Amino acid sequence: MTAVAPAPPPDSRSRDVDVVCLGESMVTFRPSGPGRLADVPSFDRGIGGAESNVACALARAGHRTRWVSRVGADGFGDHLVDAISSYGVDTSAVRRDPDRPTGVYFRTPGERAIDVSPRRGTDGHLAEVLYYRSGSAASAMAPGKAVRAAARSGRILHLTGITAALSAGCLALMRELTTRHPGRPLVSFDVNYRVGLWQGTTNGPDVLAELARGCDLVFVGEDEAAAAWGLRDAAAVRAALPEPEVLVVKRGAAGATVYARREAEDGALETSTPRPADAVVSAPALRVDVVAPVGAGDAFAAGFLSGTLRGLTLHERLRHGHLMAAAALTAPGDLGEPPRRAHADRWAALDADGWERLRLGPGWTGCPAEAEDRSARVEDHTA
Repeated sequence: MTAVAPAPPPDSRSRDVDVVCLGESMVTFRPSGPGRLADVPSFDRGIGGAESNVACALARAGHRTRWVSRVGADGFGDHLVDAISSYGVDTSAVRRDPDRPTGVYFRTPGERAIDVSPRRGTDGHLAEVLYYRSGSAASAMAPGKAVRAAARSGRILHLTGITAALSAGCLALMRELTTRHPGRPLVSFDVNYRVGLWQGTTNGPDVLAELARGCDLVFVGEDEAAAAWGLRDAAAVRAALPEPEVLVVKRGAAGATVYARREAEDGALETSTPRPADAVVSAPALRVDVVAPVGAGDAFAAGFLSGTLRGLTLHERLRHGHLMAAAALTAPGDLGEPPRRAHADRWAALDADGWERLRLGPGWTGCPAEAEDRSARVEDHTA
């Protein structure tokens, strides 16, 4: 099986969780009604952060997770730690900073712009997003013994490109954690290209490519790859990133494609380019009635990582990613309730025709157990 997370050493307690997620989380404020940020009078508070989203989704799916970060010694920091730990995530490695604040951001409904060309708020499909994270507690993360030990305490370490953009110290930490060395956990990296975070610099795309090449499992969207590197399809992305053992290219409504290095007959990993030893597997996305187009990428990564931990096939991992993404898309906010494992396994095992006929709507993950088989057989299922 390709890229299965290593088991913890039998004589060591150093890897006591399944997945460690390292990165900044912020308190989010979303308008309580429709309108521009300039016009709405009130906001609903929540939490948001790519890495903590993955940790929360995996914890709800039954895995042991730890979130590593820094937050301010303030009320927003209290809220973040309490909210994330309520999902079952271990927050013991979160440090409190008495001198720097917890980051916050405001956003309206809609999709996040990938390119710099759209003006915020002028396109009905794009969200207005305002970050207040410069100088935040998380931006002070840097290499050190404690953070290194916490980051390596799981079978999988999950990182994103967002952290690298926060500060020079964060970038140094990311470079340390993505440097290949014997005995490290499986390192997962979601490119998460946020063009606004890299404004004022010219090397953001190069940094992201550098970090990706040091990882074992990489997630990237086709739109991100086009915006960052000018790569227009999944095959071009794989050609540019031959180093990761597993590369997952997300193609929006078209689904996702995974490139996974096969083991050569002698057991050594094939490293030639082009890569005749790659297994290439695709799975279409599900049809969903979207409530909020946020958090789907993080949820997809969580589903794929869950399948990796369980040693599922590549096709099953992709389908579990799509099911987790559907849970996020059919719920308000960044986090949806994932389907029960037996529920997800049943649907992931559908044949191609059954999978294509599914249509999922708000509340589908809460279907009573006796309705699961029926909902998997109907042509369109909207809970």
